[in-house]
Amino acid sequence: MNYNILVTGGAGYIGTVLVPQLLSRGYKVTVLDNLLHNADGLISCFRSKNFTFVKGDIRDESLISSITPKYDIIIHLAAIVGYPACRSNPDLAYSINVSGSKNISKNLSKEQTIFFGSTGSNYGIVKEICTEETPLNPLSLYGTSKTEAEEILLNNNSCIAYRFATAFGISPRLRLDLLINDFAFKAIKQGYVVVYEKHFRRTFIHVEDIARSFLFGIDNMDSMRSNVYNIGSNKMNHTKEEICELIKDRTNAYFHYAAIGEDSDKRDYIVSYDKIQKLGFDTEITVEEGLDEMIKCFSIIDINSPYSNV
Repeated sequence: MNYNILVTGGAGYIGTVLVPQLLSRGYKVTVLDNLLHNADGLISCFRSKNFTFVKGDIRDESLISSITPKYDIIIHLAAIVGYPACRSNPDLAYSINVSGSKNISKNLSKEQTIFFGSTGSNYGIVKEICTEETPLNPLSLYGTSKTEAEEILLNNNSCIAYRFATAFGISPRLRLDLLINDFAFKAIKQGYVVVYEKHFRRTFIHVEDIARSFLFGIDNMDSMRSNVYNIGSNKMNHTKEEICELIKDRTNAYFHYAAIGEDSDKRDYIVSYDKIQKLGFDTEITVEEGLDEMIKCFSIIDINSPYSNV
């Protein structure tokens, strides 16, 4: 089916990988982005007759009310992402993550499907294996704002919410504030990495697999609507120390395991991805493959101003 798709925040880390994949399927794709981090990663997309770009903000009520009715599917990625970025500008984070999502929600009909890019940070501290039924207890502004936005969209719209594992990998709009990307970059450029809470365990997902999860969702919308899915893989649970050892095997970097420092989201748990895997989705790119691509990139490209959401 030739869907007409709106991608909010489509010039970001995920969007610049996802949008070319959507265009390759023949979908008509419009990106709505305020260009907080510019649009360089989408330059090649302007060659496609099916691509449209709208510079704007999801908090702009008149803009959102005028454009959202045109689309069959909305992929909502626009957000201030990560607890450091939210902590540095809490008012902006709340207004975009919550008020912006509320603005989109109230302008959608029940016939439209919205995919919401949520996060595993919604869970907070969890002792058991995390499933979609695990009570939400977010501990950071990032987690609380994404949790509130998720509830708004699920309660009011035909929504499919994705709680992503921690992303990694190369994207046209690179992020170096993500754990694996950060460690790999510092290992190559500095030769050393300081790591705290080395025993903390997380699950990870390559940005290409994140993009693939939306394509999978589009193909299976009828059976997935009004549901939440953890998006990742049961085979991608790793401690910080295990990630460090994988990087150490590929570089000459020194890793110092510090006794102080903490993750405000308290992400230290194993996540179950059984629900999405039973539908037929699993990740394809391993942490090892992602590290190999990053080390190749960071060894060649001189990045003077490291990419970050902070």
